[in-house]
Amino acid sequence: MRYMFTYDLYETIRNTNQWLGASAQAIASYPAVGLIPNPAFQMMAAWGEVTERTFARMVAKPDWNINTVVGEDGRDHVVSIRTEVKRPFGDLIRFRASGRPERKRRIMLVAPMSGHYATLLRSTVASLLPDAEVWITDWHNARDIPVSEGKFDIEDYTQYLIDFMRHLGPDTHVIAVCQPAPLALAATARLAELDPGAQPTTLTLIGGPIDPDAAATDVTDFGRRVTMGQLEHLALQRVGFKYPGVGRRVYPGLAQLTSFVSMNSELHSKAFSDQILRVAKGEASDHDRHNRFYDEYLAVMDMTAEFYLSTVERIFKQREIARNVFRIDGEPVDIGKITDVAVKIVEGEKDDISAPGQCLAALDLLTGLPDSKKAAHLEPGAGHYGIFAGKSWRDNIRPLVLEFIDANARTNGSHIRAVP
Repeated sequence: MRYMFTYDLYETIRNTNQWLGASAQAIASYPAVGLIPNPAFQMMAAWGEVTERTFARMVAKPDWNINTVVGEDGRDHVVSIRTEVKRPFGDLIRFRASGRPERKRRIMLVAPMSGHYATLLRSTVASLLPDAEVWITDWHNARDIPVSEGKFDIEDYTQYLIDFMRHLGPDTHVIAVCQPAPLALAATARLAELDPGAQPTTLTLIGGPIDPDAAATDVTDFGRRVTMGQLEHLALQRVGFKYPGVGRRVYPGLAQLTSFVSMNSELHSKAFSDQILRVAKGEASDHDRHNRFYDEYLAVMDMTAEFYLSTVERIFKQREIARNVFRIDGEPVDIGKITDVAVKIVEGEKDDISAPGQCLAALDLLTGLPDSKKAAHLEPGAGHYGIFAGKSWRDNIRPLVLEFIDANARTNGSHIRAVP
């Protein structure tokens, strides 16, 4: 109950701040204060508007807001989102452009489970849709999953990826972003040994911690300093009575968000103070740059305790992927078994989460893969977000990834499937 009380306390603090923001905006926007020529009321209303929106977004899952895509015929084609594989902890969903001939490129995006929803990759999906059929892993918020559904750790996550890859078939191109990079590599290796015919054609790993010790960051430094006992005692809570997952042990999204913000606290503080001034001056809008970014950034989800702990212990502390000693259900996963899946590494020069070198370490593990099927790209001046969703992705990385996919695609046309 102690940990459940803490969870509900977090929610109470969040809800109270949302209420304070709404109250401040309502009071300072009341017609009567218009008689008082004091800009303090404008600032108060602006503070209230920004504060209410900020804390309201923390418990709302963002929409995909991908409604249409322009086809080669110059027409807008309506995009529908359908669930193809449904599982308790995450689904495989597809973005289908109606009335458009199916694209030859079939891409499965593996979204991170690191505190944000899969919608964090919205712009990545939107940028790929004109040229490819796109699927993505849509992980569920742990607070909404009943305890009766059991556990979910990194082995379960990897098995989900294996099942998703099998569902899509061998003519799929997998792109794993950030946290899932090592597990996508392990899933491909597992298929290479058990079901070679189900392996994807290519695997692109973007800014992931294959070997966290290859280059130090605040994230890896934290992983080395803290003990597992400290993490279990300080970071974990039990979902409160408000949600279906009541009683489930989780690493709360609000706690994760606190750590995100603390890494760049000055930058975030300035962003919000500037936004309050813009609102007070009437220069802000509902979908301006600040709101577009923070509506997504502040929308956080809980992770299961076992997934969080196993990630820290096995990926960061014990470096099981980096040392090629990862196991699933006690069975070893040998990354050297990958022999014919082309692998591309993408890193950002200024990535402060997965620093250059961490993801590149994957190529050394691929002892059975010829050099002709290995590729790497270091994007100059790019940070972590930029390599999969920012300007660097749009202008430089995306074209390179599509070229890599085309260069290694099968040419027999067997991957073209009829879609109703």
